[in-house]
Amino acid sequence: MKKNNRILSRFISFSFKVYKPYYFVVIALCLIKAAETVFNAYSISILLSYLEKGDYYPSLICGLIIVSINFIFYFLNKFFIRLREIHSMKMENAINIALSNKLMNIPFQYLEDPYYLDLKERAMMGINNFGALYRIVTNGAELLQNLMTLIGLASIIVIFDWKIVVVLVIAVILNIVIVLLNMKNQLKFFNELIPINRKFGVYLEKIYSENCAKDYRNYPVGEFICEKYIEFEKQTCDFFADLYKKVNWLDGLFGNIVNYAEMAFIYGLVAVKTIVDKLPISTFSLYVSAAISFTKLITSTISNATEVIQCLQYIKPTLEIMDIEEEKETGKSIAFDGKVISLEFKNVSFKYPKTEKYIIENVSFKVNKGEKISIVGLNGAGKTTLVKLICRLYKLDEGEILINGININDYEYCSYIRQISAVFQDFKLFAYSLKENILNKDGEDEEAYDIACRVGLKDKIDSLPHGINSLYTKSYDDDGIELSGGEAQKIAIARALYANSSLVILDEPTSALDPLAEADIYQNFNDLVDDKTAIYISHRMSSSVFCDKILVLDGGKVLSYDSHKNLMKDEKSLYYQLFMAQAKNYAK
Repeated sequence: MKKNNRILSRFISFSFKVYKPYYFVVIALCLIKAAETVFNAYSISILLSYLEKGDYYPSLICGLIIVSINFIFYFLNKFFIRLREIHSMKMENAINIALSNKLMNIPFQYLEDPYYLDLKERAMMGINNFGALYRIVTNGAELLQNLMTLIGLASIIVIFDWKIVVVLVIAVILNIVIVLLNMKNQLKFFNELIPINRKFGVYLEKIYSENCAKDYRNYPVGEFICEKYIEFEKQTCDFFADLYKKVNWLDGLFGNIVNYAEMAFIYGLVAVKTIVDKLPISTFSLYVSAAISFTKLITSTISNATEVIQCLQYIKPTLEIMDIEEEKETGKSIAFDGKVISLEFKNVSFKYPKTEKYIIENVSFKVNKGEKISIVGLNGAGKTTLVKLICRLYKLDEGEILINGININDYEYCSYIRQISAVFQDFKLFAYSLKENILNKDGEDEEAYDIACRVGLKDKIDSLPHGINSLYTKSYDDDGIELSGGEAQKIAIARALYANSSLVILDEPTSALDPLAEADIYQNFNDLVDDKTAIYISHRMSSSVFCDKILVLDGGKVLSYDSHKNLMKDEKSLYYQLFMAQAKNYAK
């Protein structure tokens, strides 16, 4: 219980911080609902007392007043319920935005950590699949509303007879026991269902994925996936059938027995007291109405509380993500506003978090202003890791990286990262125009068109009906265009060049290009990057020929660092063997 209270407290604090108006609307609606329930309990009693005395004119006036006030309550309820729905959606949106911003600002290492990848998946499942945000804010609001109403009704009942309170307390305890048993079954159900549901979701996504459509037509994998989807769908339906069977027995049968027995006791107690004490019918009506309303509200309150407790488990991963500390600026925070005069690795060693093996070990090399170097090596040699370290996506375990003689962590982050343009192997283009993909914003057509032409996209752009303003993909518009792998990579390279950074890094961005096209990109890249310092990573050794130096990595260690001409002199070297192996293939 304490654990749930902490989660609830954390959620309220977090949600109130991101969107306050929702709570003010909920409190207003709670007060209106509580006032309406208590008012109607008393008003009917007053009306009956007038009728018992034969005061028909006052009873008519009283009836009109009751109807008028209920009319006002009706519109107030409608108005604030509508407001609650609107602000509930706005709160959901605000929480989603906060979660998205958090994921974009937490240290990059979390985004490659299996634990946090799973945590993110569970957070999105709780929000999207189980509707946890909507359910928790809606049921939480109704829970608060019921509690405030119960306080008013309880004060009426206690004044009348404590025995009714005893009956109600016993009924409440029995209802709680039934709910707890239901909750136990449901939590067990959802814990067992989540792995199946995740698989169900994966197969469903693959069935509808346009990226898989070609494979479905060439291989029988489509039929296999459909069979798996049906299998997990059947398991899911069986789980729900078993759950509903248990819920119907507990809640439907035993819950109704408790409620009807409670009502019988209350009617009997009030009737006996009314007869013995010769109380007026109006008093009988007041207390029976209050007791029955109290009972219904207790049932509703327990149901709301159950929903909130369940949803807290689904919302917990989101709160855990929000508690991750964002990367903070440390060091001297020197503004980086000049050119890259030199880049130097000094005895750098690094291993990924939660691992023991060093990916790179005691690496040292230096790149001077305007030099173009190529990093080569077998898969797993540590090439991409070097790029991640330069981009400050991870912190070093040992050694330091210097730019212009200053440790890169001493630079203010934003000014530092603006001077680096990296195109990774798994680069992404986004579902907006080609111009916006290149400029990362809206801007001048000529500016984007010029840089696109420089990377060899002139003919492609000119062939499009909307030119540089053509929308990429059909995700949002039927007029959207598709690009080949090579064309998409050229857009990514154009984006890097437009940034006009003083250090350009290409981490195998041309892997989808044919050898001739790749050679063309790299051979012209010296002109494209002008006097900028450039680092290239490619599996095709031909891209290393025009570089000033080649850094050869093997098992995370530097084997050699020299020009192509000098490295080719050693026929036993790894570089020579790699280069000649590919040269033989091209010769064929």
